[in-house]
Amino acid sequence: MKIKSFKKFIRSILIILGMSIITVLLIGKASYSSKNVEYRRICVSQGDTLWNIAKSNQSKNLYYKGKDIRYIVNDLIKINNLENSNLDVNQKLIIPFI
Repeated sequence: MKIKSFKKFIRSILIILGMSIITVLLIGKASYSSKNVEYRRICVSQGDTLWNIAKSNQSKNLYYKGKDIRYIVNDLIKINNLENSNLDVNQKLIIPFI
């Protein structure tokens, strides 16, 4: 194939490249997840530990299904802006769930 007009060829390549980049960016932002994460608030009772709360959510909460218990504990610390895993009675925690 012989290129008759170099300017038209370059313009066509740039248009195709631009459209490809726009398509990739639009597809990349699309969410294919049908899971809507919600949050519930719990009140810490006497004897509750972050480990026990995480263990309970590991088996009952689809958000944490199959996750390592240490990941869940660290995630709960992060979500609730805790400095460590110490809890106080009547402290409010938010737990993500599906």
